Amino acid sequence: MRAFVILTLLAVLVMAATSYESHESMESHEYLNPFLNRRRANDFIQADTRLRAITQERIRERSKAPQEHQRELCEDYYPCEMYALRHGYAAAYKHYFGRRRTK
Repeated sequence: MRAFVILTLLAVLVMAATSYESHESMESHEYLNPFLNRRRANDFIQADTRLRAITQERIRERSKAPQEHQRELCEDYYPCEMYALRHGYAAAYKHYFGRRRTK
């Protein structure tokens, strides 16, 4: 009987030790409310970094390589795109748009 009581107390202690929630798990306050409101969700992003990224993207759009610009023009015109699938984008651009340049 005495061994049974000791084993029961030992089992209760092991259960209490393993099911205890520490203070560290409650520190982030995500336990009570895991969702953030919309204003706090983007607090860590600075506004000027977003503006800088948009500005860099606009600069990249303006300074495209000539071949990329020609390819985009050819992709927008269906017959040119079909010609490019057979002969390449450089030949397709020259075939459809090369004669239009006057200077």
